[in-house]
Amino acid sequence: MKSLNDKVVVITGAGSGIGRALAVSLARRGARLALSDVNAAGLKETVGLAKAAGSPQVHSTTLDVADRSAFEAYGTKVVDTFGGVNVVINNAGVTMTGDFEDMTLDEFDWILGINLGGVITGTKVFLDAIIESGDGHIVNISSLFGMLSMPGQSAYNASKYAVRGFTEALREEMLINKHRVGVTCVHPGGIKTGIARNGRKTVGQNAAAIDKLFDEKLARMTPDKAAEIIVKGILKNQARVLVGLDAHVVHNFQKFTGSRYQDIVAAGARFVIPKKTV
Repeated sequence: MKSLNDKVVVITGAGSGIGRALAVSLARRGARLALSDVNAAGLKETVGLAKAAGSPQVHSTTLDVADRSAFEAYGTKVVDTFGGVNVVINNAGVTMTGDFEDMTLDEFDWILGINLGGVITGTKVFLDAIIESGDGHIVNISSLFGMLSMPGQSAYNASKYAVRGFTEALREEMLINKHRVGVTCVHPGGIKTGIARNGRKTVGQNAAAIDKLFDEKLARMTPDKAAEIIVKGILKNQARVLVGLDAHVVHNFQKFTGSRYQDIVAAGARFVIPKKTV
């Protein structure tokens, strides 16, 4: 794919953060957009920004990506509306912070349903149309935590490692079957979005301290900059896109230390992670 002009691009989680920035960036490149988010108000704002940025066609739907039947119906509607799909960006995601021993299985299921289930359903729903386009691309958003695990992030790690494995296997299948479909797994580092503030925490976690740590210490890059890196990765047909200096550092740190990184992280995390309130 050399150009995104007039291409039909589906973006989940488009109501804020990286999803919104991607919508605006792609609108500037002349893409036609199918945008969705569970937050109707945020989605409406993104639609206005995308139209102002120059997208020739913007379709929007309030959607919970964990609702498979709703997602399937949405997929049919998008294909009918645009007559096909070229690119899907499975971006919708949430966080669940807390030790596994303090977490309920329902909390674990909640994050898997969105972060992993949403990616799988989004890929399956649009895959036939993307293959048929003859010029398609699938982009799944993993995380820095899809390359390195962190205490207090067992559920998030589980979802994002799974996204990585699924995406890489899918890319291999597209190559073997000679489909003209690029597949990219994206690993953002700390991006200035509301994902931490809007995420869930287990009982006893110091939510205010966790949010402050992310906002002031970890989130370094703007969503606009992250979106530009991702779009360039699509146009270069990159298999993996690392977003941010921290993502590159973590990638190389994990490669250099092997499984020993777990001991190093555990030793250092006790001085960084906020203490529980109870």
